[in-house]
Amino acid sequence: MKPKQDCDPSRRRFLRDVATTTPALAAVATAPVQAVAAEPATGDAEPSAKGYRLTQHIIDYYKSASV
Repeated sequence: MKPKQDCDPSRRRFLRDVATTTPALAAVATAPVQAVAAEPATGDAEPSAKGYRLTQHIIDYYKSASV
């Protein structure tokens, strides 16, 4: 009969690291990302053409939809 061999400690370390790292990575992946918009340096700068803008026709629509 062969003598019982000990487990490889590097394999146990790998399994321990995987078990502790996976939940941490999942928490980071699901955390909300906050985007910080840069303010224009001067007040004369034109607003960006991209993104949501609250214009008068949108305000009128919101008023009519709330009835």
